[in-house]
Amino acid sequence: MIEIPSDLNPDLVPLAWLLGNWAGAGVTDFPGAEKANFGQEVSFTHDGRDFIEYRSYSWILDSEGNKVKPLETESGFWRISAAEGDKGPRKVEVVMVRDEGVVEVWYGELADKKPQIDLATDAVARTAASGPYTGGKRLYGYVKGDLMWVGEKQTPEVPLRPYMSAQLKKVVTPEEVADMARNLGDLPDDGIAFFK
Repeated sequence: MIEIPSDLNPDLVPLAWLLGNWAGAGVTDFPGAEKANFGQEVSFTHDGRDFIEYRSYSWILDSEGNKVKPLETESGFWRISAAEGDKGPRKVEVVMVRDEGVVEVWYGELADKKPQIDLATDAVARTAASGPYTGGKRLYGYVKGDLMWVGEKQTPEVPLRPYMSAQLKKVVTPEEVADMARNLGDLPDDGIAFFK
């Protein structure tokens, strides 16, 4: 179920399904780098202003699922675009910074009648230390309560192709558990009757 916080800026309601903390795993595979499984933690938060703050931390996993080394860190801001000529609240813009020295501006659109966003880079700036990169695409979707995403990228040598994808589950904080407990009401003593 998607909840819309009462203090969420009204412009951001179409993005409410992103809100929260997410964790899960995925696969990364791109020419010039070893294919690997990775773990990821993502948060989408808001403070009442007209943007959602985004943070993502990912790390390489070994064959048993243990953290091996950091993979990528991203942070940024997501907005519903208010540019002149847009056809309402379906346009999305994202500004993102990655630890490897890349800054990106992404534009995209919300799918019609489902929680899904297609994004493509509009501008890319790189530091001298960053690797070759000329642009990308991303698809985010809310599927059966999970946050799924796939990223594509291109370099001067490699045409646009998928390079990362992940399936993330919503993370429940201790505060959220306490809030749920306060709002449970009366449950049967043995717990079993609850399922009858």
